[in-house]
Amino acid sequence: MARVTLDTIIADVLQMDRGTVPIFLKAGMHCLGCPSSMGESIAEACAVHGIDAEKLVEELNNYLDSKEG
Repeated sequence: MARVTLDTIIADVLQMDRGTVPIFLKAGMHCLGCPSSMGESIAEACAVHGIDAEKLVEELNNYLDSKEG
């Protein structure tokens, strides 16, 4: 499965696995359906919301890795 990076677009992560939604929500990103978030990278969205982008990417990749095994 593809790895999530700081440059990955949020919509692409959601297409990879809808199970990532709770991770975004827990991090404080409650606007996953808004048009601007669909075109934002994780780094851009985290900057707007004051969220640690590296930590979010790590959590997303850990979740996706757990689905492979």
